[in-house]
Amino acid sequence: MAGGARRLYRRILQLHRALPPALRDLGDSYVKEEFRRHRAAGPAEAQRFLREWEATLIQQQINEDKQNLREKAVYGIQLTEEKLNDFRDEQIGQLKELMDEATKPSKKITISKDSEYKT
Repeated sequence: MAGGARRLYRRILQLHRALPPALRDLGDSYVKEEFRRHRAAGPAEAQRFLREWEATLIQQQINEDKQNLREKAVYGIQLTEEKLNDFRDEQIGQLKELMDEATKPSKKITISKDSEYKT
């Protein structure tokens, strides 16, 4: 399982290379944080976490393929109400912060290191 998680993690970061620099920094930081937070998750939660990221990875690959076929890039996916209902309050808060950060008008995105997760 750990090897599969590492491969998934690396593949997501590879796909982020196609993003504009500010979005890449934001996406890389988010992915690193999420994988770090779930490092000690139980087997059931870890399976669900990896399954959801695998679905995200597939969606990113589809978007990348579509992007290669047209000029305008499309980033992200629409979350269904059903998926949002499965999120914990903490996750909803993280999504809100991510959305706020990603939609700030014409501001340079800065990523700060959170000392709480340093080893």
